[in-house]
Amino acid sequence: MYIAGEWCEAASGRRFPSHDPATGERLGEVPNGDAQDAERAVAAAAEAFPAWRETSAYERAALLQRAHAGMLARAEAIARLMSREQGKPLKAALAEVRYAADFLAWYAEEAKRVYGRTIPSARRDQRFLLLRQPVGVVAAITPWNYPVSMLTRKLGPALAAGCTAVLKPAEQTPLCARAVFEVLHEAGLPPGVANLVTTADPAPVGEVLTADPRVAKITFTGSTEVGRRLAERAARHLKRISMELGGHAPALVFADADPVHAAKGLAALKFLNAGQACISPNRIYVQRPLYGTFLETFAARAARIRVGHGLEEGVGMGPLVDAAALAKVERQVADAVGKGARLVCGGHRPEGLEGGFFYAPTVLADVTPEMTVYREETFGPVAPVIPFDDPAEAVALANDTDYGLAAYVYTRDLARAWRTVEGLDFGIIGVNDVNPTAAAAPFGGMKDSGLGREGGPEGIEEYLEVKVAGISL
Repeated sequence: MYIAGEWCEAASGRRFPSHDPATGERLGEVPNGDAQDAERAVAAAAEAFPAWRETSAYERAALLQRAHAGMLARAEAIARLMSREQGKPLKAALAEVRYAADFLAWYAEEAKRVYGRTIPSARRDQRFLLLRQPVGVVAAITPWNYPVSMLTRKLGPALAAGCTAVLKPAEQTPLCARAVFEVLHEAGLPPGVANLVTTADPAPVGEVLTADPRVAKITFTGSTEVGRRLAERAARHLKRISMELGGHAPALVFADADPVHAAKGLAALKFLNAGQACISPNRIYVQRPLYGTFLETFAARAARIRVGHGLEEGVGMGPLVDAAALAKVERQVADAVGKGARLVCGGHRPEGLEGGFFYAPTVLADVTPEMTVYREETFGPVAPVIPFDDPAEAVALANDTDYGLAAYVYTRDLARAWRTVEGLDFGIIGVNDVNPTAAAAPFGGMKDSGLGREGGPEGIEEYLEVKVAGISL
């Protein structure tokens, strides 16, 4: 743990291990924090807030720039740690570290662009002055699937705005969180400005973070179920919240699309991180004239992906995070096949990898709404492919979900692309593209996929309070 600028043990003295999901190997131990440690961290953040708020935007920017340089300097080491602790291939882990560093660089500049404004009054002797000021202490709760970039996507704008923070990372990836804080510490982070509480029992820590009156805002990335519980607790104390929650992303491939381009992009994204991404395409709708060609190309790409440990040469997909995730995928595939889906490839645990939570890249054809995999977020390497006839029907099918995070559209027709984007109830949409995210662009969903935005100029607004002064001249 890291509290008030110092590395420390839990008050209880307890620790818990982190394991490699590909092998089960014990990677190390970290302090097992509890409510008492969370209270210490909140107290440190609250004590540091007045001075950090008064620190100039240029000083805050300089700290983030140093952290950006430090993260890039340690990119290889952090990526290797991520491959072992989280499971993704080294190439993907390196890409995530660079993406994480992007948020530090972007918000270093956004710190200097927190502008106010003057507002005319109806009175000749009055002026209004609008100010934007930091909200205060922020509690950030981050997931295991992107254990480095999700930290900087929250800490970058919070620190740039002048807030202080307490971060509770996922219990599956505490070593990655520690690596990020090592970078911040070496960059000269003042004591208490950002604090890290690792724990294997998140409930007591979460209770403190949502109930303590010194915490002004909760920012969370994770499941809709947990997000809803956190929002209910935060509402009792009228805390600000921003949440990036679950997704059940549709992809619409129209008959005029390039089937090879669509199959290449969607296969790369679907099996990235073993399908453990909230923006992963979980329902792939293909217009019937293109259905056979797309399915053949897509399945061929899926079948070529080499599964194994993320540090092995040539591996394109690593393991699932744990036994529960693997069991869920197996249940969904069995349910779909039992109800008539066609198993095109995969559908099994790869031979020779029994020591980890591996599952082969899987393609299911002719999936119907009665199947669990159609209705539930998969969070695994399973791609349901569904034919459609009418474009309007496809948009309606895509919107028929409680989630609204990401969606994808493949077409050569600009007018169709434009109309489809307008008709889809999703916060992030890729058109002939499967990477519609960047530090400079806002990221967030509609419906049950969350509240607020991260990234872009919108991301820092989540950490700012608006104040207006009426001035009589």
